[in-house]
Amino acid sequence: MHPARLLNSATKIINTIARPARCLLVTICAVCSGLTLHAFGQPNLLLIYVDDLGLGDLSHTGHPVIKTPNLDSLAQTGLTLSNYYAPSALCSPSRAGLLTGRQPYRTGIQSWIPADSGVYLRDDEITLAELLNDAGYQTALIGKWHLNSDLGSKLEPQPNDQGFAYFYGHNAFQIPTNKNPINLYRNRQALPMQQGYTAQLYADEAIDWLNRRNNTQPFFLMLSMAEPHTSIENPPEYNALYEQYTRGPIVPITSGGDHIPKSALNPRGPGEYYANITYMDSQIGRVLDKIDQADLRSNTIVVFTSDNGPVTEQWINWYEVNAYGSTNGLKGRKHFLSDGGLKVPAIIRYPGVLPAGETSNALVIGTDWFSTLLNYSAVPVPRDRPIDSLNIGPVLAGEKIQQERTLHWALPTPDGFDYAIRKGNWKLMLTQQHEAVALYHLGQDPLELFNVLKDFPVKLAELKKQHQKNLESIAADPFRPQ
Repeated sequence: MHPARLLNSATKIINTIARPARCLLVTICAVCSGLTLHAFGQPNLLLIYVDDLGLGDLSHTGHPVIKTPNLDSLAQTGLTLSNYYAPSALCSPSRAGLLTGRQPYRTGIQSWIPADSGVYLRDDEITLAELLNDAGYQTALIGKWHLNSDLGSKLEPQPNDQGFAYFYGHNAFQIPTNKNPINLYRNRQALPMQQGYTAQLYADEAIDWLNRRNNTQPFFLMLSMAEPHTSIENPPEYNALYEQYTRGPIVPITSGGDHIPKSALNPRGPGEYYANITYMDSQIGRVLDKIDQADLRSNTIVVFTSDNGPVTEQWINWYEVNAYGSTNGLKGRKHFLSDGGLKVPAIIRYPGVLPAGETSNALVIGTDWFSTLLNYSAVPVPRDRPIDSLNIGPVLAGEKIQQERTLHWALPTPDGFDYAIRKGNWKLMLTQQHEAVALYHLGQDPLELFNVLKDFPVKLAELKKQHQKNLESIAADPFRPQ
């Protein structure tokens, strides 16, 4: 057993034997180590991870048409992160980075995971859910998993094996669409067709789980929404809200069957995409209302963000037609390492600890939730492996000035720019062969319009050296699958 697992197993035993003393012990430890805890023990954690939502796809981030009143309200009562990056520009590696606090290439999850490919998040990885579960948290994943290639496999680790005591959801995408899906599981059991839309189904399940939880223990609920990933359907009343943006009859494009030539598809305009986000917002609002109704708001940390940038109208795949995501003008889209594929909305609400209704420009990446949420929960971060995660709590609370930091991404991309590294305001793009091809100063050029590669040779050399150092660290990682 790895040292971190052993430590947390011991913690779990102690918690079971001496549950009444746990809150006092945690509070004492937190004070000694500088952690921030509520007076009544460890906070609850609600992590809302949505699928393919763009930086500009919400009302409060600037979309001129889409209405998202519930997420706007969350931003008004929480802290908006305006300089937040996803761990990857695709779903599976992004989720691997989020749950392990490690760069996705360290975990062996280099791209999205096709069905029956035999790719999965390895047992050797320690997830956020495992650590919290071992520390006495009730844990549940409701929604998308996509960290293995088969939810029915006995050979590949399932959500229940990686820290989530309860699971209800799907793997890669909804089949045939997000209406009446036929590919959902509850724990390890395949389910018959589920009547309804995934946003509603997952909100229902989350509310039911919150009702059934043991209210003497803290909880970690990961609500991993399917929306607005294609293929989509919406309740008619939501389509009606945006009918002026839709051309012709609505005929769903289904997944899980034969591929359709993109040239044979007739784009209908952005109305259905807009409606899908508003419907998602309404269902997330139901879960947030449940937190309030159960008098849990003051002791629940809520994190909301997206796994990667959006599919814009620059469609690549047949199933992307009728997605109209907004990057707020940033270059690129999902599957590319330009900022449009990486920079996404993010909000954190922690009443009494973090400011409300404000915006932080701190440079944050999705792997940071690992150390940050563990720190808030007084749970140790593993020390037996490289962790690419920072506790950003003190910076967000204004207690600490952020130092210049370096972020690194690796992903097979359609344009061959497979690596990106950002240090401070500088961002370097490199090819699959590690050739530097573009250098941007994001402080002066956030749209990545002006390539200054030849103008700053010293900065270029510095970033190339840091890129190589990071690759060497990944190659030498003892937990990286060979």
